[in-house]
This record gives sequence, structure tokens and C-alpha cells, in this order.
Amino acid sequence: MSVESKKTREACCSKLKLFLVSLAFVYFAKAFGGAYMKSSITQIERRFDIPSSLIGVIDGSFEMGNLLVIAFVSYFGAKLHRPRLIGIGCLVMATGSFIVALPHFLQGPYKYETSMSHNTQVNTTENILPCLSNHSLNEKDGIPDVEAMKACEKAVGSSMWIYVFLGNMLRGIGETPIMPLGISYLDDFSKHENTPFYLACIHTTGILGPMFGFMLGSFLAKTYVDIGFVNLDSITINYKDSRWVGAWWLGFILTGTVILLSSIPFFFLPKSLPKQGEEEEDGNKSTELASGPEQESFLPDETQDGGEKEKTVTFKEMAKDFVPSLKRLFRNSIYTMMILTHLVAVNGFIGMITFKPKFMEQIYGQAASKAIFLIGIMNLPAVALGIITGGFILKRFNLGVVGAARVSISASLGAFSLLTLQGFFHCDNAEVAGLTVAYQGYQQVSYNYSTLLSPCNMGCSCSMKHWDPVCAYNGMTYASPCLAGCQTSTGTGKAMVFHNCTCVGDFMTPAANMSAVLGQCPRKSDCDYKFKIYMALTVVGAFISACGGTPGFIVLLRSIQPDLKSLALGMQTLIVRTLGGIPPPIYFGALIDRTCLKWGTKQCGGRGACRLYDSNAFRMTFLGLVTGLYFLTNVLWGILYVKIIKRQKKLALRNQAKDNKVEGNTQNNGHANISISTNKEEDNKESSI
Repeated sequence: MSVESKKTREACCSKLKLFLVSLAFVYFAKAFGGAYMKSSITQIERRFDIPSSLIGVIDGSFEMGNLLVIAFVSYFGAKLHRPRLIGIGCLVMATGSFIVALPHFLQGPYKYETSMSHNTQVNTTENILPCLSNHSLNEKDGIPDVEAMKACEKAVGSSMWIYVFLGNMLRGIGETPIMPLGISYLDDFSKHENTPFYLACIHTTGILGPMFGFMLGSFLAKTYVDIGFVNLDSITINYKDSRWVGAWWLGFILTGTVILLSSIPFFFLPKSLPKQGEEEEDGNKSTELASGPEQESFLPDETQDGGEKEKTVTFKEMAKDFVPSLKRLFRNSIYTMMILTHLVAVNGFIGMITFKPKFMEQIYGQAASKAIFLIGIMNLPAVALGIITGGFILKRFNLGVVGAARVSISASLGAFSLLTLQGFFHCDNAEVAGLTVAYQGYQQVSYNYSTLLSPCNMGCSCSMKHWDPVCAYNGMTYASPCLAGCQTSTGTGKAMVFHNCTCVGDFMTPAANMSAVLGQCPRKSDCDYKFKIYMALTVVGAFISACGGTPGFIVLLRSIQPDLKSLALGMQTLIVRTLGGIPPPIYFGALIDRTCLKWGTKQCGGRGACRLYDSNAFRMTFLGLVTGLYFLTNVLWGILYVKIIKRQKKLALRNQAKDNKVEGNTQNNGHANISISTNKEEDNKESSI
């Protein structure tokens, strides 16, 4: 019997460990895919020539997919085969990733916006005349023919972004069962005291996913979108250019394959397991079920009853119980307040992480690939370390709900303080003639295209819509070689140099170099120093904020009744994903679009992606939104903490009153000691629930 019991225990432990490892890997895989999606936002925006508000809608489609099924999966999934549902979800996620990559194979080669369209394929050293070769482009500044524009858009596949939208939505549907069913399954069958440690392990492994996702995004952002299909020597832009598009599609194929592999173990796991540690005290099982903690008293209802229970729980009865369960759940004021607090925090976080690479690119002049790489290699390890630290603090000091809440609110306040400091370390606008600086050199910011014209380029008949920046030797950027008044050029591809630029001569002494090269000019030297301070603040802030992650999750878990655990986690995910995941990229993107100084031009003449922002307005908008949301989060945490303290005091007084009552009854009725002690145990059980 003992040998058989030992074998059962080993099998149980091995299956629980297999589930723990599998869940950690699937957390890694889904985070890998999610982070890669975030890192590809800029590339997708440029490839399909769409504004930030529309890219926000595409980014929010993941949460839209969640919204469709999360409530049903969380509630009915808890009664069904949870590991198998997680495996099916992974298959759906992988399919979505492959669909996102599909437009690359349906579209033609990427044609970037340039004022030298006839020279991108030229492979000779023949001189061109930028100032005089743009007469025909002036026609495009007029009103385009609507019918011709529609035909052109159909030919170039401008609506292909819909595939990305639908594929990302499918990824959201597939991700639905992983968190609520995975966490509840683990919490149901593991020891009560082991849950925080297991959660920390899963989230720490999961945080490696974003690290690899952002690093893959950084690498592919430097790889040209049509690599292998075009002659790279003929390309006149590099990865630092705002028109450059990396091989975004390749990453979705890789992440989809990893998610597909992560689904396999879940099809070999059982529907339920014995509670971890129960087999060790097999003889005392019935006693523990009668007097153990509330977590165990609810387990038989879900996992350990025989055929009779399974016969009585039909789909119809589960559906009938759904609304009463929801009412019971939302009567819990701490649970409701936790959701509201988390919702506001997620609004700030999602808006920040979606546009952070663009923020670093526009404010500090960093290449998109470098910005993505730094987020992956610096911020995310700090988050992982913060999650481990938060779990360790809980375990080391054996903190309860109040202690966990104190850790969370302290971390939130610390992160908010560092966030407010970030606004003081920023660079000035990039010097672009006619947009942020006048041709004569004094500072200005203009949203009017007419300021791109000056006496020095008036005779060139330049197009004001095209963005083909050149950097002159005076340190100023011009929107195109024509607008710089350049008369001749030498070289091909990226090595092209423009000479005799009349606008450069206006700004300099006649003897100075009047040449310009392709690309924007680098920022001033002090900008690198400010960027290093900014990165240091974000890394420390990410660590402190992450320290409150696991304690905050424990506060949520311990505030709900065990039989409502899956539903509570599912509803939290539903509400936070719906109101915290979908709107932020859209309203952040729409407000950021308002700070655009120079819009790109599509092949068909319509407005494309933004090429240059007013960095001061961008910074005020972006950081103002994030800071405001995090301030509100801290206010809500303060209210929540007061409610938790009040509830703890009420429970203490209630238990004390019951203890006094039991002691009085024991003194008066010595013969009823056994029955009273049993009632006391039941009362304590009820109060803990």
C-alpha cells in the first residue's frame, strides 16, 4: 500500500510539475509573440502607410478577440478539461500569427516615398539635377483624380492591413484560456503556500518572452522588408530613415511556430489532479476535508466528486448559475476596486509600451531598431528582477493581504515618482528647415507646408508633399534635395551626395561646403547624455513597478471565494482587456497624430504615415497622458488600502466576538465542548470566506 501510495504521489507531482513547466513555456511563447507585435508596430505603420490612430486600432484587435470569448471560456472552461482548452487556444494563436504575416506574400515589393523615383534603380554615376528634375512632381500637389486613386490603391493593396487586424484578433481569441484556466488549475492543485512562488516562476519565465520578442524585433527592423527579392545596393535609405521598413513578416512566422510547439504538452495532461500534499497524509484526508482551509473545502465540488456530481452539473445548469455567480462576485467591493485600479494602471502601461519606441525615436533621435533593442535588453530584465523580488518579499516575510497591499502601493508610488522625472530630460526638436527651423536659422514650429518654400528654392518647382530628407554640412536637415536647392548630385544608392545647394549657401558663408547627403542630421551632442539619464530612470522605474506585480495579484486572488476563482480572473481579464487594452492605443495614437509636422505621401497621393513630429508637443502629450493615469492609479490604491484595513478590522472583531461567545458557552455547558468546538471551526471557515 505504501509503495502504491508513493507511486501515486510521484505521478501526481510529476504531472503538476509538467503542467507548471508547460504553463511557464506557454507564458513565454505568448509574451514572445505579443512583444514582437508591439516591436513591429512602427514597421507595420510604415509598410501600410497608415496613421498612429489606425495602428492603435490594429494593436487593440488582440483585446477585441479576447472580449468575444473570455467570459464564456473562464466560466464554462473551469468545468471542462482546462489543459486541453489551453492547448486548443495555443493552436488558434499560432494560426493568427501566420495570418498576420500573410499580406507580405500577397503584396508587391515595398516602394518607399522619394522625390527621386527614377533614380532608385539607377546603377550608374550619372549626375542628376534635383532642383530641375522635380517639375513633374508639382502636379501631385494638386487634387488627385478620385477614380485613378481608387484603382491605384486596389493595385498596391492598401487595405492589406485588414489581414493584420484579423490575425491579431485571432491571436487574442487563442490567448483567452491561458491565464484564467492555467492559474486556477495550478492554484487548485498546488499547496496554498506554494502558489506565490509558482506564480513568480511563471511570470519570470514569461518575462523572458518579451526580451526575446523585442530583440527579434530589433534585429528584423534592421533587415530590409524585401530582403532576397530586391537589389539592396539600389536602396537609397537605411534603417535609421523614417521610411525604412524592416522584415516584420518574418517574426510572425517564427513566433507562430514557437506558440504551436507550446501547445503540445497540454493535450497529454489530465482534467484534474489530487491536491498537492494530500497523498502524504492519506489516512487523515477525511479530517482535513472537514476542518482544513477554505481552499480545500471547495476542491471536491470541482474536481474530486464521483459520477453523481458530473451527472447533475449539466450545461443548462451551469448557464443558469452564471448570472447569480456574477452578482455574488461583484458584491465583493475589494475585488471591484482592484479591477478599477488595475484598469487605470493598464491604460497607462499599454499606451506607454505601444508608442515608447516611437517616443525614443522622435524625442531622442534613436533608430527604431535601437529603441526596440534597448527596451528588450534593459527594461524587461529589470521587470523580471522586480517580479522575482516581489515574490521573494512575500515568501520571506510571510505577508498576508495587508502586507501585500503595502508592497504594491509602495512600488506604485516609487514608479510614479521616477516617471515624473523623465519629463525633465529631453532633447530639442530636430532642426528641419521650414518645419522646426526657418531657412534663416531661427527657431519656429510650423504645421503649414508653405513654410517649406523659400527664395532659395522658389525657382525649383519642388513638391512639398514628398519626404526625402538630406543632411547639409551646416547641420540642418532639408525635407528633400530639391527643397535644399541642390543643383547636381554624384554617386548612387545610399552613397549619393548632392552639390551646390543654394539654401545651404544662404545659411553659411560663401566659402563653406554647400553639399548634402541622404538622411536626417544627428541630434546635438548633449542629446545622447540626456537619453542615457532617461533610460536609467525607465530601468529603475520598471524594476520598482514590477516589485508590486506579484503582491497585487495575491491581493486579488485572496479577495475572492475559491469557487469563483476562474470566473473572477476571467472577468478581470475581460474588463481590463476591453477597457484597458483596446482604447489606449487608439486615443494615444489619435492625440500623437495631432503633433505631426510632416505627413508622408502614399503611392496614390493620399496621406501616409507621419515622418516628423513636433517633439515638444509629442513629449507633453505622451508623458502627460501616462503620468496622469499613473497618478489616478495611486489615488485608487490609497482608497483600496483603506478598504482592506477596514475589512481586516471587521473580521478580527467578528472572530473575537465568536471566540468570547464560545468560551462563555463552554464555561456554562462543559458537557457540550465537542459540539461547540466544531461550530467554532465552521464559523471561522465562513468568516475567512
